Amino acid sequence: MSRNLTADLAADLRTRIVDGVIQPGEKLPSENTLIGEFGVSRTVVRAALTRLQAEGLVETERGRGSFALTPPTGSPTSGQPTRAVVTAEDRLHLLEFRMGVETEAAALAAGKRTERQLNAIRQALAEFTDSGEHPAHAMKADFEFHKAVAAASGNPFYSDCLTSLGQTMIAMPRTRLLTGVEHYARDHFEQVVHEHGSIFAAITDGDGAAASAAMRNHLANSRRRLKARRE
Repeated sequence: MSRNLTADLAADLRTRIVDGVIQPGEKLPSENTLIGEFGVSRTVVRAALTRLQAEGLVETERGRGSFALTPPTGSPTSGQPTRAVVTAEDRLHLLEFRMGVETEAAALAAGKRTERQLNAIRQALAEFTDSGEHPAHAMKADFEFHKAVAAASGNPFYSDCLTSLGQTMIAMPRTRLLTGVEHYARDHFEQVVHEHGSIFAAITDGDGAAASAAMRNHLANSRRRLKARRE
């Protein structure tokens, strides 16, 4: 019985997220609200949220609640990672993996990028810079920036790797641009903009070593920020 209730609740919330009723970065109804709305137990609510976390649709932060992530696009090459990113520990592991992949992609991009590819990186950077008040847009632009760098490497396997990870690979918090301490959120966002700008500048200059270092610095900082949120 509880298994069916869990599936029903997960399906309802999944539909709300996919249909945009609950926007990326938006907080889901509280446990108590869902208990009252669906007439289920706290155990059922938590099981449904765990299921959505495994699908990459929800991120839960201790003491703050659960937040919607951007749903996968559904195209064959844009699925979720083979291993679901559910916990903060998973995200730390993913950032370590990305360091190994994206630092080399940035170095190659500095030497191989075309003018069209450089413009794509520039556009993604501009869109991200302008997205500070829109968490969902920020997440998409962040992902597009990293994909554009990978594409500029000239090696399609880098692009395929990032595309397969999907937008849930982005370690930048979806909700902390507008929630929590506002001053901290703004400083955090501006720091990420600066880090992206350093990557772009190095690729523009054709400096592979600097591009690799800038990407490594950005991902290492993302890892540090994620670890700090856990403390």
